[in-house]
Amino acid sequence: MGAVAVRAEGLGKWFGSGEARTVAVREVSFEAFFGEILYIVGPSGSGKTTLLSMISGVLRPDQGKVLVEESDIWSLSNDEIAEFRLNKVGFVFQDYHLVPRLTSAENVAIPLILKKMDWGKSIDVARGYLQVVGLADRAELPPVKLSGGEQQRVAIARAIASRPDLLIFDEPTASLDGDTGRKILSFVKEEILNENRCIIIVTHDNRIYEYADRIMKMEDGTLQAIVNGGLDEK
Repeated sequence: MGAVAVRAEGLGKWFGSGEARTVAVREVSFEAFFGEILYIVGPSGSGKTTLLSMISGVLRPDQGKVLVEESDIWSLSNDEIAEFRLNKVGFVFQDYHLVPRLTSAENVAIPLILKKMDWGKSIDVARGYLQVVGLADRAELPPVKLSGGEQQRVAIARAIASRPDLLIFDEPTASLDGDTGRKILSFVKEEILNENRCIIIVTHDNRIYEYADRIMKMEDGTLQAIVNGGLDEK
């Protein structure tokens, strides 16, 4: 593994107040490194998604710090945090979040257009990323014409189009059969992970544990353990 990509220090998050207060994450500290795939696993309600939201600049913590490449992201202004999410973080969502009326290439081009790239150039660049994920021949098709695995690959292409340092997957195989899910994670590990990128994945799917370098286990909002990944963690 390489240098530290993300360092969480005593992260905490709660919702509500008084007797109605619910603690979602309790003083969680960990490091994620460039060149690794780190899974965050645990039962529903264990705080995984809340933790993911805090380290990706989506949800402000009530306690603790998040340092990405040694920069405390929650000390930034709202505009700077938005820039951080656009330039440093790529998201791949459980339900893909593809725009139905756009083609695959147009979907991949979205972050490039947000970065003020010319429309024609953004489509050309998007086609290049579709080629990276093996979907060059699907560039003009809308999501409805793609299989679940193909839609996931379009979502991956969109996530990496802005060349993020931190790539975050939220339940990437939840809507896929076992074989397709394993193919997607094998592809991510072999083709998308590199020494300058950190990939963090929230998942319930123990069928894909073999693709993790490390597995972070959570329960009741607390970090229980961080273990090596692999088949022995099924």
